[in-house]
Amino acid sequence: MNLFFLRVLIFSFVLNTFSQKESVSILTNDQGMQLIVNGKDFIINGMNWDYFPIGTNYDYSLWNQTDSFIKLALDSEMSLLKDMGVNSIRVYIGIQPKWITYIYENFGIYTMLNHSFGRYGLSINGVWTPATDYANEHVQKILIEEATKMASTYKNTPGLLLFLLGNENNYGLFWSGAETEDFPDDADQLSLIGDTSGRAMYALMNKTALRIKKITSSYPVAICNGDLMYLDIIAEECKDIDVLGVNMYRGKSFGDAFERVQKELNLPIMFTEFGSDAYHALEKKEDQKSQAIFLLENWKEIYENTAGLGRANNSIGGFTFQFSDGWWKYKQTKNLSIHDTNASWTNAGHEFDFKKGSNNMNEEWFGICAKGPTNNKGSYTLYPRAAYYILQQVHQLNLFQTSVTADSISEYFSEIKLSNAILKAKKSKVFLINN
Repeated sequence: MNLFFLRVLIFSFVLNTFSQKESVSILTNDQGMQLIVNGKDFIINGMNWDYFPIGTNYDYSLWNQTDSFIKLALDSEMSLLKDMGVNSIRVYIGIQPKWITYIYENFGIYTMLNHSFGRYGLSINGVWTPATDYANEHVQKILIEEATKMASTYKNTPGLLLFLLGNENNYGLFWSGAETEDFPDDADQLSLIGDTSGRAMYALMNKTALRIKKITSSYPVAICNGDLMYLDIIAEECKDIDVLGVNMYRGKSFGDAFERVQKELNLPIMFTEFGSDAYHALEKKEDQKSQAIFLLENWKEIYENTAGLGRANNSIGGFTFQFSDGWWKYKQTKNLSIHDTNASWTNAGHEFDFKKGSNNMNEEWFGICAKGPTNNKGSYTLYPRAAYYILQQVHQLNLFQTSVTADSISEYFSEIKLSNAILKAKKSKVFLINN
C-alpha cells in the first residue's frame, strides 16, 4: 500500500475513534427494558452527590471555587465512590462540562445532569417567584430556554449519561421551597391540583423533552417525580420521555412501583432518590444498622426487576440518597454548623423509628458517609458509615453474567455480612471522633 494512503487511513481511523459521540439509549425487547451505554448493557449503580462543607448551604457552589480546589475535592470523593462500586452520580446544573469529563476519565463515573425545572422557584422579569406556575407563558418560555441551553452546552460531553428534568416537582405544587413537608390529606384537593397545575407541568416537561431531543439524540431524557403520584396524568401528558425517575421513600420495599410503571407507562423506572436516614428519631441517636438494612433491601429489589429476570423487567438502576450528610437541610439558613436532629416529616415505611403522631425523617442524616469538620482550606474528610460498606458489596454483583437469575441475586444478597460492615464503620467513627 502507498505510504501516503496508509498514513491517511491511520489518521482517519484515529480521528473517527476520538470524534465518536457517547451513545446512551433505552433498548426494549422481549427481555424487558435496558439501558445501553456505548453498545453495552448498563445498570445505574448511582449516588446523589454534592459538596457542601459544614457551615455552608445552598448558596455555596463547588463549581465557583478554583480549579485546584475542585480537583482536590473530586479526587477525594470520587475515589471513595469508585471504591464503593458507584458508576454514576446525580448532579445539578452548575457543574462545568470539563468536570463531567474529568470525573469520567479519571474514575469511570458517569453523570446524570439534573435541571430542577422550577422546583425551587424562578426569577420572572427580575422578580423572584417561589411557587412556579407552569401554565404561565413566561414560565414556559424560561424553562424551555434553560433546558435547551443545557442540552446545547453539554451535548457530546464525555461522561454524560442522561438528562433529568425536575426533582419531585409534583410535591412542589403543594409547598414552595426545598424543605420537605407532609402532604394535605384531602383527596379532592390532591386531584384538583393534579388536574390543573400538575397537568400543565407534565405537559411542559414533555414539550421540553422534545426540544432537547431536537438538539441531541445521544442521551435519554427523564423526569423526576415524587413517588407515583399523578401517574395517570404522566401517562397522558408525557408520551415522549424515555425514563420515569422517581424519588421514593417507602421503607424496605418499593411495593408495586415496578409493576405499575411497567403496566401504566410502559417505561423503564429509575430511582432518582431512595434510602434511609442514619438517625433514630425515638432513641435520639445515630442508627447506622437500620440505614444499611433498608438500602440492602432496596437494592435487592432494584436488581431483581432488571430486564430478563422474569419480574417487572423494567428497572435500570438508581441513585442512593445521599453520599454525605447535609448539615444545612433543616431550616436551611440557620444552625449551619450544627448537626440538627430535628425530624421534619413523617414516614410510616421507616418503621424502625416511626411513631404515630410524630416526625421521624431526619433530613441532615441521610449520608452514606458522615462529614468531618471543615479545615482551613475549606475542604473536609468523609467517614463511611455501615451503609457504605454494604453497598460496596452490593455493587460488586455483575448483573450481566448469563448465570444471573432472580434466585441467584437473592442468594447473593443473603450472603452479604452486615456485621462486617458495622465493624468497619465503627473504625471510621473512631477516626471522626478523634479528628
